[in-house]
Amino acid sequence: MFGNYLIGLREGLEASLVVCILVAYLVKTDRRDALKPIWIGIGVACGVSLAFGAALEFGSQELTFEAQELLGGSLSIVAVGLVTWMVFWMRRTARHLRAELHGKLDATLQMGTGALVATAFLAVGREGLETALFVWASVRAAADAEGSSAPLTGVLLGIATAVVLGWLFYRGALRINLAKFFTWTGAMLVVVAAGVFAYGVHDLQEARFLGGLPDKAFDISATVPPDSWYGTLLKGVFNFQPDPTVLQVTVWLLYLVPTLALFLLPVGFGRSVGDEKQKAQKATDEQAGSGGDGARGDDGAVADGERVRDGSRRTGSRTGGDDN
Repeated sequence: MFGNYLIGLREGLEASLVVCILVAYLVKTDRRDALKPIWIGIGVACGVSLAFGAALEFGSQELTFEAQELLGGSLSIVAVGLVTWMVFWMRRTARHLRAELHGKLDATLQMGTGALVATAFLAVGREGLETALFVWASVRAAADAEGSSAPLTGVLLGIATAVVLGWLFYRGALRINLAKFFTWTGAMLVVVAAGVFAYGVHDLQEARFLGGLPDKAFDISATVPPDSWYGTLLKGVFNFQPDPTVLQVTVWLLYLVPTLALFLLPVGFGRSVGDEKQKAQKATDEQAGSGGDGARGDDGAVADGERVRDGSRRTGSRTGGDDN
């Protein structure tokens, strides 16, 4: 349940933060007339996301077992890919998200109501569709093991918490370092995504799309019973399975280790190295230019101007001498 609560909190907070920034900017700039189109776009995005989630849930129930497993496994892997991209994107742009959204609003305010609706729909709809897909995949994996409504309850509690936090952000009653918050929750979400990825592979094995279903990496069901409190805790936090296949363990490690290592690197690590090289090259070029060719660019223009004026003065002095 905790893992699903984290998903609802993290994904819900991303969407509520976007809404908070959009609404607060319009209120502060005294453009309350634009609030209605924004709320329309947000409402349509939420409706489409809910319809997408309902279509996944009820549409899959009409399929055969193999088709259900094939669909569930494929969409789980797609959801993991989307969430991985999103946590890296949010970690990189969390500090500049406000300025980015303000810039989009400034442009769309000049374009009319339709553009405002589209901006709100795209800003929230992207989060909503991704959340619906990842929540569906995660709840499906956890519910299959727990056989209860606890996973869905965890997601709903997480989304409700995110809505409250978003309102507190809007009121200015809460101040937290969003960059650090999204970094640490993103790291935890990568761990959850690794479990969803492994479970998606297990679905594909049960659908007979992938082989290796009988090949168990280990089986500690007797030591960690799935229905025990610690088994439930491990399942809820890490999507732990006491009898995974060799392929499940392999893809879990291949995803988790490099993804988490890259995610925990300092933001802009690669860019900072490249920037230093560019700065060093620029300094070298400037030194070479000033030493070999004299002044270049603006300095060259100044030097040429001085030579023209000196030549004019010399010419003028010679002319005056001839006249005398």
